[in-house]
Amino acid sequence: MSGPTTAMVLAAGLGTRMRPLTDTRPKALVEVGGKTLIDHTLDRLAEAGVTTAVVNVHAHADQLIAHLDARAARDPSLKIHVSDERGALLETGGGVKKARALLGEAPIWVANSDYVWTHDGRPPALARLAALWDPAQMDSLVIVVPKARTQGFETPGDFFRDEAGRLTHRGARETAPLHCFGVQIIDPNTVYQVAEDRFSLFKVWMAAQARGRLFGYEPEGFWMQVGDPAALEAAEVRLRAASAASAGV
Repeated sequence: MSGPTTAMVLAAGLGTRMRPLTDTRPKALVEVGGKTLIDHTLDRLAEAGVTTAVVNVHAHADQLIAHLDARAARDPSLKIHVSDERGALLETGGGVKKARALLGEAPIWVANSDYVWTHDGRPPALARLAALWDPAQMDSLVIVVPKARTQGFETPGDFFRDEAGRLTHRGARETAPLHCFGVQIIDPNTVYQVAEDRFSLFKVWMAAQARGRLFGYEPEGFWMQVGDPAALEAAEVRLRAASAASAGV
């Protein structure tokens, strides 16, 4: 099935672990591989067929809005809306819920703005995720990656995945083989129906898991969370190596 054309990009975090870089800019405008984190995310989503992106903002919001306006002026093929959370941080689920009027009721992409990857397969990872999306049996389809092909993740793994692709969180177990990566396709109505205004998407995932409707996709490639200066430096090294390899250097 074809994938959604609307995406929610989560960029409202304070970025405290990225200090001192985020003392003067939003984390989404930190550069890695010669490009801001937000542009890495938006470029990948546009490549996957997204035509409308909603970006939530909080810290240093004016800088991020100006950057998004400049991007939209250069390339109007991706329409960008801002969901302003300067009044209060709402976490990942609350951010999606607040943006309901901009996102609509149909399935959407949700992507964190601090992840990069080197997957060069064909079709690209997000195109494959979109092809696997099946609203008849899924509420969420999440990218999950084996630990050996990740960098910058602090948790001891998040999920187990069965042969059908259904995910089960590790719960009380000390570890799990798959890290959850910050890109997914989700039925937003499962988010909108949560009573609270401030909550994590983890709450929505656990409800989907209980219904047997939480699924995962394991792509190829190397997947990185850019959460602090050390992870930023490591991602720079990995991206340079990947670029050199693709250029045949």
